[in-house]
Amino acid sequence: MQDRATVAIAAEKPAATGHNIPFGEALKVWLRVAGLSFGGPAGQIAVMHRILVDEKRWIGESRFLHALNYCMLLPGPEAQQLAVYLGWLLHKTRGGVVAGTLFVLPGFLAILALSYIYAAFGNVGLVEGLFFGLKAAVLAIVLQAVNRIGKRAMKNRAMVAIAAIAFVAIFFFGVPFPLIILGAALIGFLGGRAESPSFRLGGGHRSEQGSLLADKDSALGEHTPAHAQPDLAWSLRISAILLLLWLSPVVLLVVSLGPDNVFSQIALFFTQMAVVTFGGAYAVLAYVAQAAVQHYGWLQPGEMLDGLGMAETTPGPLIQVVQFVGFMGAYRHAGGPNPMLAATLAAILTTWVTFVPCFLWIFLGAPFIETLRDNKALTGAMAAITAAVVGVILNLAIWFALHVLFDQLTPWAGYGISMELPLWRTLNAPALVLTLTAILAIFWLQARMLTTLVLCSAAGVIWFLVSGSG
Repeated sequence: MQDRATVAIAAEKPAATGHNIPFGEALKVWLRVAGLSFGGPAGQIAVMHRILVDEKRWIGESRFLHALNYCMLLPGPEAQQLAVYLGWLLHKTRGGVVAGTLFVLPGFLAILALSYIYAAFGNVGLVEGLFFGLKAAVLAIVLQAVNRIGKRAMKNRAMVAIAAIAFVAIFFFGVPFPLIILGAALIGFLGGRAESPSFRLGGGHRSEQGSLLADKDSALGEHTPAHAQPDLAWSLRISAILLLLWLSPVVLLVVSLGPDNVFSQIALFFTQMAVVTFGGAYAVLAYVAQAAVQHYGWLQPGEMLDGLGMAETTPGPLIQVVQFVGFMGAYRHAGGPNPMLAATLAAILTTWVTFVPCFLWIFLGAPFIETLRDNKALTGAMAAITAAVVGVILNLAIWFALHVLFDQLTPWAGYGISMELPLWRTLNAPALVLTLTAILAIFWLQARMLTTLVLCSAAGVIWFLVSGSG
């Protein structure tokens, strides 16, 4: 049954494309979404659904899910892209720009502040204790992500096989993440095109009240707004502008500083990441960590966990952790009299080349999204990618576990396999106890993520103060 406000909105808005949602009111809503965007993509999408569908009744359930399904097919953070999509749907280009920018801004500022503290005081016992506790909690959260996504993706033997192959490929043979995703997408595309039931993707968000808001009963209505109709000229124009904004800094840095300069390396690497980050932050972090730690030397293994802990405890997309990677890379390798300034510029650069493409994907593709509505081949590709992501995240969980629980690892190679094995005598007993406690809290006590992070951080600080490790 509609409430009076909904009836009034439906009566006042133009029948075809309009609504009476003031841009100022939408701005307040996007600020609220940005401030509440904790908990990774699942939590962030749930927040948007609760506010925009359940509370405000601006967007219908079917339209919300249609937008979400499109965003899940794209590289990059699907929650931030969903905010861009819905903001654009409600208030044209400025709505998408505002919604997407606000979604990232609080996390950027928070991680920048934490990066300053980390770079300046990271060797202080109190700060070491804080991140010691964060690492244990983050490991438990990554295991939870494996479990959560696995339950959604492991619907049949085909999905289990794809996840297993992905894990073996990346963990034992070091197959690059993009190749794994492309291979899974191809398998899923062919399976979906053949209409195999094994490659169907489902899921959705149900209203907290238990009923679904029909598109026709929402403020936006069931019709496509005039600005959302496909317009090739507009799409090409906005794409050209965004491509110029995205790639100009990269080209200027490479030409002026050379490809071996740390700023050029950061620009090129994270520009590449923006194109291949399918499957969410957890899936791509193993690839980023491998490059940042082993290839470029920007971070130490444990520091990647510290950065993920920052991203987990601040609002915004988890992929924002790349900002910390760029910050530390420039802080250590840029040279010059002011490493903090160089690190700040690198953090801005990393964020820019990571998130500007998200606006490009939405503004270019969203007007044509209706043509993808019931495409079985694309649905199959997404289902296979989701399954492969489970295997990749499992690899990430094991990688994290080895570096959290053991102080030393030793390389091993044989039979075409190259990997790192732990030295069991270097097992860190306090880290093991704290990790098991975090796992117990999340899996058995159903503790909230933020609660677990805070409590583990406090426990880490207490341990360092009591033991005198700092």
